[in-house]
Amino acid sequence: MSNQPGSSTAESIDRSPEQPAGRTGYAPGTPVLAVLALGWLAAMLWSTREAIHSAAVGLTAITLSAFALPGVISAALVAGAAVALAASELAARRLGDRAALRFAAAIGAGMLVGLGTALAINLTYADNATTNTIAGTSAAAAIIGGALAGARTPAPVGAVVTAALGTLLFVVLFSQARDPLFDLFGAGDSQASLVGAAKWVSRTESLLGGLVAGLLAFGYLTWARRRAIRHAPDATAPRWPAYLLAGAGPGLLLLLTEVIIRIGGRTLLDLAGALSEADAVAQTSMGTSRIDNGIWVLFVGALTTVVLFGRTLGPTPRDDDPADPAED
Repeated sequence: MSNQPGSSTAESIDRSPEQPAGRTGYAPGTPVLAVLALGWLAAMLWSTREAIHSAAVGLTAITLSAFALPGVISAALVAGAAVALAASELAARRLGDRAALRFAAAIGAGMLVGLGTALAINLTYADNATTNTIAGTSAAAAIIGGALAGARTPAPVGAVVTAALGTLLFVVLFSQARDPLFDLFGAGDSQASLVGAAKWVSRTESLLGGLVAGLLAFGYLTWARRRAIRHAPDATAPRWPAYLLAGAGPGLLLLLTEVIIRIGGRTLLDLAGALSEADAVAQTSMGTSRIDNGIWVLFVGALTTVVLFGRTLGPTPRDDDPADPAED
């Protein structure tokens, strides 16, 4: 008989926690993600510093700081999550995969990224209230990102970080195509044509950004699943909620960025909006556009990953299929 008394005990010993079978949520490539995210954060800090220092002292610098704040905050949020994910994965491998240990390592890493970001801003930017606002808000964003990365299932977090980095890079690359797209969508000399073209350009950017996010999230989770199966053939594959969350993750991070900006950066936004009526309208319009973009990226990214995951599913076995001859 195959069901001997000691078979279940032996099977449970073979699947001890020391083997990768217990780590079905393994997130590959986290050191590379951390380096890339820190590089992106450094690039955003440098470009913001150059833009502010090249501007005239006073009103223009305040306006540029307000416009640059979302890019710095989103970069800090993603960098905090990426470094925290790498730290939690390292702690789980060296000290055991325990939820409390993973979360503590993630929070500690997020705090280090936040402290480093705040110091870099205070040491290289002009010493004023605007600088302190950017530094404090960026540090808070990095810590929040670290807390989010302390989840018990790191593979979806890795997918979100990968997709978010890809989406942020896509936005920068897409800026090179905005002028041709304005002409394509009929921008002319009238204010109505410019507003209509701007709306279509923004909508195109959001749709393509969501598609990029969904493709990258699905690709990362597929890679993580294959790596997990290679280490443990009986590892559990991620189910559709993991793909849904990973695809929606970049959009959620963009919306979270907006929440952090409106809480931590409220002073800077109010100061920039009080300069003139045109500045107030611009700040309101930019805020609305960022929210719309986050919502579109969220839904398109989630839909993309779920559709791609559905295409990987095989046909459901029929109940009237003939029984396996080996069972007769």
